[in-house]
Amino acid sequence: MFCNQCEQTIGGIGCTTSVGVCGKNPDVQSLQETLLYGVKGMAAYANHARRLGKTDESISAFIEEALFATMTNVNFDLDSLLELVLECGRKNLRAMELLDAGHIERFGEPSPTEVREGTSAGPGILITGHDLLDLEHLLKACEGTDVKVYTHGEMLPAHMYPKFRQHPNLAGHFGGAWQKQKREFEEFSGPVVATTNCILIPKESYADRVFTTRVTAVPGGKRILDDDFSPVVAKAKQCPPLPEAPAGVSTIGFHHNVILKMAGTIVQAVKEGKIRRFFVIGGCDGAEPGRNYFLDYAQATPPDSFILTLGCGKYRIREHDYGTLLGLPRLLDMGQCNNAYGAIKVAIGLAEAFGCSVNDLPLTLVVSWFEQKAVAVLLTLLALGVKRITIGPNPPAFITPNIFKILQQNYDLRLTGRSAAEDLAAVLAA
Repeated sequence: MFCNQCEQTIGGIGCTTSVGVCGKNPDVQSLQETLLYGVKGMAAYANHARRLGKTDESISAFIEEALFATMTNVNFDLDSLLELVLECGRKNLRAMELLDAGHIERFGEPSPTEVREGTSAGPGILITGHDLLDLEHLLKACEGTDVKVYTHGEMLPAHMYPKFRQHPNLAGHFGGAWQKQKREFEEFSGPVVATTNCILIPKESYADRVFTTRVTAVPGGKRILDDDFSPVVAKAKQCPPLPEAPAGVSTIGFHHNVILKMAGTIVQAVKEGKIRRFFVIGGCDGAEPGRNYFLDYAQATPPDSFILTLGCGKYRIREHDYGTLLGLPRLLDMGQCNNAYGAIKVAIGLAEAFGCSVNDLPLTLVVSWFEQKAVAVLLTLLALGVKRITIGPNPPAFITPNIFKILQQNYDLRLTGRSAAEDLAAVLAA
């Protein structure tokens, strides 16, 4: 088969791609790859929602159409490809809406709560990832035993749902973000259950204690079949018990329903000058030393502002005290990346309360365009017409300069600057 652009064999000498659009038309390839990343992210949200009984045929139909559009010799038109990219954002909004509804219907209305961090003496299981249905099944398997369950990473927000925090076997939270798991999983003496992405190849020292669900799998780990978590419970009883090692208490659970119930109070506080600005900080500094942009940004925000955060990026900023405002923590943890819909709902809800557009709100979004679900969420924001989003530190490698220029022209999409302090000062001065 030949590439339509260079008339060479696809993937062969002279053609730099495996999909039929080579380097002679990099902008077309850029939008195709953006669409593929967005569809992958949306598929993750839709899959979680489907497991909770929430589906929408239009989402499945769009996934088929989008994948078809990336086939060889189908679409080389930038305008129509860009529209497909934005439609991916619109469909992703629906997928996130379904997932949010599924969580609430199954696990109860979220509310702020304090979570005990660290471990208690006795056998324990650590569960990481995003799939709350797996957590429900695991807790069911532990009932009647002395085995305690601890959330890790993106599982932390499970505690905001009453069905989970009322369960006697859910003991608290252990550890931080995915990039620390090789140290933390080794330190945790019990079995580890990985439910979705963000699992790293395990070290030999603990690989025999790693269990995975469905498509999640790692070398040396054990697959859980048919939602049967009894092998995990048995392994927990065989492993050395955990020590009594408390590590403090954190406050989470500022779901969009919680924040929007205070919309009237928030609007009045803004009018009275008590709240200057809202910052949605969803960037991930990563594990490399010196990558502190998002932490520096959060710490530099003024005391009369709120910081809304979610996803794994919050682990670099949540370990610091930002004080309180209006009797609330200034740092409002809205949940996992699966709760990104909540940040959008809050923005839309506040815009309605103020009688303005989202772009007219005292709101700044500072995020990183990092992986598939993050791409899908950003496409949703762009599809909604949200402007002046700051991403960084660099645009993704699959975005060409020409495509990024289009996004800048249409949406005033911005890159992080040399320092968080300079970028924040510019926002506050505007």
